[in-house]
Amino acid sequence: MATKCLRWGICGAGKISNDFCSAMTTLPSGEHEIVAVAARKQESAQEFADKFGGKVAYNSYEAVSKDPNVDIVYIGTIHISHMELSMMMLNAGKHVLCEKPMGLNLKQVQSVLKLAKEKKLFFMEATWSRCFPIYEKIKAEVASGNLGDVELVTAKFSIPIKDVPRVKEKALGGGCLLDIGIYPVQLACMVYDEMPEKITADGVLNEEGVDEGGCVILKYKGGKMANLTYSGRTCFTQCSASIHGTKASIEIPDRFWCPEKAMFPSGEVTNEVPEGRHPYNFNNSGGMRYEADHARKAIMEGKLECAAMTHRHSEMVMSISDEVRKQLGVVYDVD
Repeated sequence: MATKCLRWGICGAGKISNDFCSAMTTLPSGEHEIVAVAARKQESAQEFADKFGGKVAYNSYEAVSKDPNVDIVYIGTIHISHMELSMMMLNAGKHVLCEKPMGLNLKQVQSVLKLAKEKKLFFMEATWSRCFPIYEKIKAEVASGNLGDVELVTAKFSIPIKDVPRVKEKALGGGCLLDIGIYPVQLACMVYDEMPEKITADGVLNEEGVDEGGCVILKYKGGKMANLTYSGRTCFTQCSASIHGTKASIEIPDRFWCPEKAMFPSGEVTNEVPEGRHPYNFNNSGGMRYEADHARKAIMEGKLECAAMTHRHSEMVMSISDEVRKQLGVVYDVD
């Protein structure tokens, strides 16, 4: 890419896209530019473009794929459309940062990743947690041996969202696993960096047959474990995580998926979660700046994936999610 500034097309003018674009306003000027916005309604796209300085607004996602001024597309639509839009953008020669989950099952994930490799384009599943500086420090601490051999990962994520339409309706790819349960799963995947030998899951389904919450046990070689809990039915006072080794532990006391602090053996570690130009809809959304910056740096270096959230890890997270859904009895039309 000749230009230093990464030119973004935004698909979707909803809450998550708002937070992503607001978080980008905290990055150095001249490195990122929003040049196009698309939504299902022209007025929504135009309002969003006006808000964030987008040069053009479309009522068609295909129009973004054809815009010659767009280098990379952020996909912030409902996740049942993620595979289709990712493939549309890749086929049009655009790099892609797609919100998680990037597909409904492993087959969809692999189809997108295969196309990205064929087109020699950057693709990243926007698992924003992985790009937080604290997560980068956790990986380094685990690799250093300071914790000894890691034998247990725990994480719990609970927030009352079971009545949100995109979560409760099967036709919308509903279920709390793909919405919030992915976060505990990705943490275990990051720490152990391999597929578990055994997956055990149980949970609660709603009347449409999608999960409102679940408990997942991952057993790895050597007896290492992950104990993961997620729920859209209730709300813990803290959504915490811990990584326990034979010598020491790391504790993330709250909001482990977008942390402001963590306790390492050497003491407290923090990272900035900046306020954007416009109010956020979700917790600590200022941290979305880190995934935008990771994408830019990878593209500038000619890389096709992000080291913080590789294609292999996207496949790993969805492989585990598929098995969890199978055990819970959650089946989508595309399965």
